[in-house]
Amino acid sequence: MSKNLTKRSEDYSKWYNELVVKADLAENSGVRGCMVIKPYGYAIWEKMQAELDKKFKETGHQNAYFPLFIPKSYFSKEASHVDGFAKECAVVTHYRLKTGEDGKTIEVDPDAKLEEELIVRPTSETIIWDTYRKWVQSYRDLPILVNQWANVVRWEMRTRLFLRTAEFLWQEGHTAHATKAEAIVEAEQMMNVYADFAENFMAIPVVKGVKTANERFAGAEETYCIEALMQDGKALQAGTSHFLGQNFAKAFDVKFANQEGKQDYVWATSWGVSTRLMGALVMTHSDDNGLVLPPNLAPIQVVIVPIHKTDEQLAEISEEVNTLVAKLRKLNISVKFDDRTTHKPGWKFNEYELKGVPVRIAMGPKDLENGTFEVARRDTLTKEVVAKDDVVNYIQDLLEKIQSELFNKALDYRNSHITEVNSFEEFKDILDNKGGFVAAHWDGTSETEEKIKDLTKATIRCIALDRVEEEGQCVLTGAPSKGRVLFAKAY
Repeated sequence: MSKNLTKRSEDYSKWYNELVVKADLAENSGVRGCMVIKPYGYAIWEKMQAELDKKFKETGHQNAYFPLFIPKSYFSKEASHVDGFAKECAVVTHYRLKTGEDGKTIEVDPDAKLEEELIVRPTSETIIWDTYRKWVQSYRDLPILVNQWANVVRWEMRTRLFLRTAEFLWQEGHTAHATKAEAIVEAEQMMNVYADFAENFMAIPVVKGVKTANERFAGAEETYCIEALMQDGKALQAGTSHFLGQNFAKAFDVKFANQEGKQDYVWATSWGVSTRLMGALVMTHSDDNGLVLPPNLAPIQVVIVPIHKTDEQLAEISEEVNTLVAKLRKLNISVKFDDRTTHKPGWKFNEYELKGVPVRIAMGPKDLENGTFEVARRDTLTKEVVAKDDVVNYIQDLLEKIQSELFNKALDYRNSHITEVNSFEEFKDILDNKGGFVAAHWDGTSETEEKIKDLTKATIRCIALDRVEEEGQCVLTGAPSKGRVLFAKAY
């Protein structure tokens, strides 16, 4: 099995596209701009889903499901929201097809035009807030803490597997609260849930912050975000959580009687992460040999490959391996024993290296004789010979070690790619030659932000929550600044 992957140093974008396909994560479909997520890729997404779903439920949220189609009139109720999504909406105009006059072709029946067009959901605020109007009468009905696992459609012209597709999978939380303070606490809490998941399960370090007015979610008063840095020095928005104020409650007339008996509008949040996280996972850890997966998200954490010449040798090795497999599974370690005789061990080694399986174990006749296993790490490509009596504890410790070392490696890269600059010449030089986050003073105006974007293609990724307030001068205009913000080119 030959990988023939383009090297990252030669063409990072091509390397990514090839790796996603060759590692069996996803492929382009017959529908322009849409992807097929293959079983191995979907298994990773399922592990992400399971962990996030657990975290949502631990914080009091429940899952529900809302319609895929949203009446067009709903979008006109929140002006900034419709402006933000208008250019990306797919619109359903008819409800029936008919056979053409030639008796062979299929065409849209012009008599089946909908009275009101339906939008294929780009996000669900409008349909959900129309629903919440029926659910909320009193402060006793609040808070509503609901999450939805769904697909959404945003009509993209230039697509890339996982990172930007016309249809993608995600979760979207939508909550309603009696007070502003409670809604802000919720929005911040979910940003922290995302950050914890990214760092402890995906082994991806993130910067927590808030977006500028220009970069805010359409219809939000504040957008909290987690920003990650990929190996090519570009940033990727890994998750967002929005404080929506009372905008949607006012647009859809969602009122409640408060404890004083007075009518008030509820306060709202929404928050989500998507299959973009799959792209982040690939681009943060993988190398020129293929995927590198953190053990917490690997569908197969340990693969065992027998090396044998005869059926008798395979039978003896299998007996030893099956005992190990049972012990590992008792520890909730996902393990695969690949005893296929249709492929040679070298082919299997190559396949599992490409697919990023964290730990590979090999056992041959000599290992059987010596009572040992050969244990290889995918991340460092190093091998150790381990006695069979010690191998279970060794593997358990090794998986934890790989998880933490992948995080620390990514953290070191990220920290070494946050560069403070004080002039626009420095700013451009770092963006062009080093990449990463550029920490620079900004005068706080949308005009300056837009001008920097036009000149460099860099955007303000976030105003970091832990930034130090300090007087300075804007890197472009020289106007007063209260602190540095993080700029970067981004996916």
